[in-house]
Amino acid sequence: MVSDEHIQKWIDEAEVGYDVEELKRSGRGRPGRGAEPMQVVAVRLTAEEIAALDAVAERERLPRSEAIRRALAGFTA
Repeated sequence: MVSDEHIQKWIDEAEVGYDVEELKRSGRGRPGRGAEPMQVVAVRLTAEEIAALDAVAERERLPRSEAIRRALAGFTA
């Protein structure tokens, strides 16, 4: 839960303004994985498929998306 004190700190910071050049240098968002932009692809899975995917991801200590990418890499190789 966010406290009123923390919200006020954010407000004060925003009112002072941000150094745009510093924000550009620090980078935002997820780091790229290659030279080309990535695309989001929606896939519908059953509850059982999601459970199996999550079990593999947890066992391998991977995020769900990385488990999917590795499965695709194995399928397309």
